[in-house]
Amino acid sequence: MSTAPQAVDVAPQPVDVATARPRVRPLRWVAGAVLLVLAAQFAWFLVTNPRFAWPVVGTYLFDPNILRGLGMSLLLTVIGMVLGSLLGVLLAAGRLSGFTPVAWACGVYVAVFRGVPPLVQLIFWFNLGYLLPRISLGVPFGPTFVSWPTNSVISSLTAAIIGLTLHEAAYMAEIVRAGILAVDGGQRDAARAMGFTAGQSFVKVVLPQAMRVIVPPTGSQFISLLKGTSLVSVIAMADLLYSVQVIYNRTYEIVPLLIVACAWYLAVVTVLSLGQRRLERHFGKGQR
Repeated sequence: MSTAPQAVDVAPQPVDVATARPRVRPLRWVAGAVLLVLAAQFAWFLVTNPRFAWPVVGTYLFDPNILRGLGMSLLLTVIGMVLGSLLGVLLAAGRLSGFTPVAWACGVYVAVFRGVPPLVQLIFWFNLGYLLPRISLGVPFGPTFVSWPTNSVISSLTAAIIGLTLHEAAYMAEIVRAGILAVDGGQRDAARAMGFTAGQSFVKVVLPQAMRVIVPPTGSQFISLLKGTSLVSVIAMADLLYSVQVIYNRTYEIVPLLIVACAWYLAVVTVLSLGQRRLERHFGKGQR
């Protein structure tokens, strides 16, 4: 009498991780080779094309007019960011308040100034004198105490600061509001149970946690505002781009001067990005 062979279970051999080989991924090698070829071709194009006029770029890179324009761009960025952040905090507080008219008014402001392009806002404020020939102070619908010609008050600098500030405030309001709403409501309740006042609970409990959400987009907004200052050149504001345009309108060396502007924008943005990362690590302590 014959019996059928019985199957024998064979345990899989354990894999030694120390001697395991990584998988060969040919597509990655192909993609890396393609990128390397493209990078080499682009570098060759930059070096061998005489129309870039690199000596001209070196001549104007530290030109006094260019540096003054860069300083004006940085000044507009700082002023617009500081004033926009202060106004944005007030708008965020208004949108989070329980008073419906204030919340609605702040919501309308954010919707309007986020919806209208900043270039349009700059041109509008620069031409405010067409709608309002004089700016006056006095009693509403009553006597006027003092007034000034609008064109003497709204200069290129004033129009640039107003336009950039109002535009930036709309975005900062949403960033601050999102950061505050990201903190769990139980944190406020716990702080109040420990005897903190509303102000103390906000400063010591809510704000440090909200900063983890607020800092990254705020840094991005600061960088975006720096690049957005190039728009003020349309109202004859002597920023970096306008200074470059003045020179190449005289020398007709458009591309080399634009490279100078790009180089300075990239340098400043790189420094700001490094600062933003340090702030993110600082406020992200204790959280992966």
